[in-house]
Amino acid sequence: KGRDRLMDAAVKMLEFENKAVIPTDPRTKLFLTVTVSTIMITGGTGGFMNFIRPCLMACPIIFLLLSRKWTAAARFAVTYAILFVLELTVLPLLTGTWNFILGAAIGIYTHMLPGFIMGYYLVSTTTVSEFVAAMEHMHIPQTIVIPISVVFRFFPTVKEEYVAIRDAMKMRGITTLRNPMKMLEYRVVPLMISIAKIGEELSAAALTRGLGAPQKRTNICKIGFAPLDIFFFLLAIPCWVGFFIC
Repeated sequence: KGRDRLMDAAVKMLEFENKAVIPTDPRTKLFLTVTVSTIMITGGTGGFMNFIRPCLMACPIIFLLLSRKWTAAARFAVTYAILFVLELTVLPLLTGTWNFILGAAIGIYTHMLPGFIMGYYLVSTTTVSEFVAAMEHMHIPQTIVIPISVVFRFFPTVKEEYVAIRDAMKMRGITTLRNPMKMLEYRVVPLMISIAKIGEELSAAALTRGLGAPQKRTNICKIGFAPLDIFFFLLAIPCWVGFFIC
């Protein structure tokens, strides 16, 4: 009975976490990430694409807001605003090489940034258990699932390690403005060493959890397509139609 109560509590906790994230199914997030990245980077211009591109640029910000990631949404929104202001005000005043450099930089950022934001949204709102469960429902081979599941934990762990190193260096008075060379030595070098160790530890942790076992694993994560997931799939279909037509 005690074990059953513990399992029920864990399932309820996961359901509560899923309600705070939109959409809840990892397959929907993955499909939206591929949609935004592919169409924004390789899509054409003109016609229907002029309507699709602004919508896809706004999608990552909307998803971050729906997931209650206010700080990240504000940062990306400010970045978009700065790029648009530069494109409308500064770019027409420049000529020659500077116009080409600034125009290329703005174009690359506006085309690639939405895909990066969707990737951040996917990684930050999806647990490893949810992702593995979704991949098993899609019958994806473990040779693909295990490396990607390690990547899911790799970037957040590296971020935590960098924050710890940065705080330790601040306590010693080593900052970017005061000691740029010491910052490179005392921050970047420890971070590179930590990255190598983190990769090995996460790989060992994935194998310890039985991800490489031939038997089928059980999972307490409840995933499935809700009406909201179907709604997002239906919204993405016209984007793909316009992508292939234009």
